[in-house]
Amino acid sequence: MKNEHICENCEVHKEIVNRVTDVIPDEEILYDVAELFKVFGDSTRIRIMFVLFESEMCVCDIAELLNMTQSAISHQLRVLKQARLVKYRRDGKTVYYSLADSHVKTIFCQAMEHIME
Repeated sequence: MKNEHICENCEVHKEIVNRVTDVIPDEEILYDVAELFKVFGDSTRIRIMFVLFESEMCVCDIAELLNMTQSAISHQLRVLKQARLVKYRRDGKTVYYSLADSHVKTIFCQAMEHIME
């Protein structure tokens, strides 16, 4: 069986290589993108993001909805906050969480659309 990933011709297409070289982001940026995708790699965090897509919620609400402990939800929210995917606001003693911005909704919607195809 032939390896379809090997170029039989072995002719480097300089124009293409040069054009793509000019637009490749710095390694640090690509590392940060990979780290962001790692955050999306946990189904609990995805579930939290999904419920926050629907409504702003406090830890108690999320824990009840997802049938998890508040401690487990808090831990995952901390990860999501560090990745700048969620934000929070205080109202008295209650802290409400929501998705950080429209980019997060776009990423989430694009992923859902891709999976549902």
